[in-house]
Amino acid sequence: MLAALATRRDARPLFAVGVSLGGSALLNWLGRAGVAAHRNLSAAAAVSAPLDLTAAGIAIGRGVNRIYSRHFLQTLKPKALAMEARFPGLLDRRRLRGVRTMREFDETVTAPLHGFAGADDYWLRGSSTPWLATIAVPTLVLNAKNDPFIPFQSLPAQHEVSEAVVLEQPAHGGHCGFMTGPAPGRLDWLPRRLTGFFTAHRSP
Repeated sequence: MLAALATRRDARPLFAVGVSLGGSALLNWLGRAGVAAHRNLSAAAAVSAPLDLTAAGIAIGRGVNRIYSRHFLQTLKPKALAMEARFPGLLDRRRLRGVRTMREFDETVTAPLHGFAGADDYWLRGSSTPWLATIAVPTLVLNAKNDPFIPFQSLPAQHEVSEAVVLEQPAHGGHCGFMTGPAPGRLDWLPRRLTGFFTAHRSP
């Protein structure tokens, strides 16, 4: 997708933002592509990305996070069941109907669909932390320390990433929120931070 967009941008810079798991996928690609990613992007940003999928996978199944997990599964399971109905045999329909946690969903759906041995294998090999050291495109990695789904202890330090990566870990922001001001708060901090970072890296 980025390669297709890059062919249409003329001399204009192209930026990419990934949020949550989308951020993890973007960082994985950036790290694997290395300097070649410059052909498609001028800069990138990952917002509230679960860099360590094992730590995030465990956290999302604990405490009040389980409320979110159940809600999320209410959207994921029907989509997976519809896929199985369209492509019979692709997934274990009986097992899928019994899924109650995100780990079970990754074990039953995510892992087999994408060639992983199971949830643990997906969480290990799908994590983006190991790839942060090989990212060559200027990249902002933004994670709030109070994100309920991403333990702060699982986040990397600056010496563990490449010089192209800027780790920004504010005390507050939750998961993809970053609200500021008195309640109910404003949502303008995040877009201003992203546009500010991209403005500083406008070179194509």
